[in-house]
Amino acid sequence: MNLNIILKRSVFLMFALSLGTLVSCQPDEVGTGNGNGLTAASIDASFTVAPVNGEINTYLLSAQTKGVVLSKWNIGDGEYTGKFAEKISLPDAGTYTISHNAVGIGGATAKTTQQIVVNTSDPLKGNLVQGGKLDTASDISKWTVLNITASGTSWAFANGKATVTGGGWNQQGFYQAISVVSGRTYKVDMVCSSTSGVSNTWFEVFVSPIIPTQNSDYSAGGKIRTINTWAGCGTSAFSGKISSVGCDGASNAGTYTATATETVYLVIKCGGENLKDGISVDNIELRGI
Repeated sequence: MNLNIILKRSVFLMFALSLGTLVSCQPDEVGTGNGNGLTAASIDASFTVAPVNGEINTYLLSAQTKGVVLSKWNIGDGEYTGKFAEKISLPDAGTYTISHNAVGIGGATAKTTQQIVVNTSDPLKGNLVQGGKLDTASDISKWTVLNITASGTSWAFANGKATVTGGGWNQQGFYQAISVVSGRTYKVDMVCSSTSGVSNTWFEVFVSPIIPTQNSDYSAGGKIRTINTWAGCGTSAFSGKISSVGCDGASNAGTYTATATETVYLVIKCGGENLKDGISVDNIELRGI
């Protein structure tokens, strides 16, 4: 037998052994959810709620962790990824539905909910905005529409939200007068959403003692919250607090420090080239921190 034949046989044997190894490592069933352990069969999303000692209207949400790789919570402002032991603050009196979405191996999920009843608002951190939930006619009556440019962009108050639509480089806003205390710092936030995103659009929030004037633009005190497509946000669908989904202009992280005990104006305005399906606003807040 010559050397050439021996080498060929050696190569063939090595190939056969390699193939056998590959076959032996192949699972009986390919894919997830077929008993191969790549997807959890069931997820326990249960959690407990306990008041935090020494802190007003503050609670610790503790999820069970067996078989769970990720916890997503919703306390009424949209779902977010949190910790297995998540501390939350509920400054305002009311009944809150808390949801926990547990994510297991392979992306399997399960969700449970519990209610927390808060009997008394936090005197320091309670929401100073009236009608911020926009749920009723009484809520809506607390706001005044601010006309800025010609018609073409407008706010509509319906279905528990304020939604701005339009375009043509027009803009419109709405506002509310709020009493603040000298030396105190306040933080503004709200839930903003869009089913499609917008194009060449600005959404801006201001707090200032300067009174808004009809048919005039408003930029008193500088914007403290924004959604700005030129800065890279708002171009596709979004939903969440503006402190998370917004961008461009939050050098003060959405805060306002009062220099006098006086009335200030919380102004929300929006405009641009094409607002598509619009931007909706809900759960508007101004709280002491």
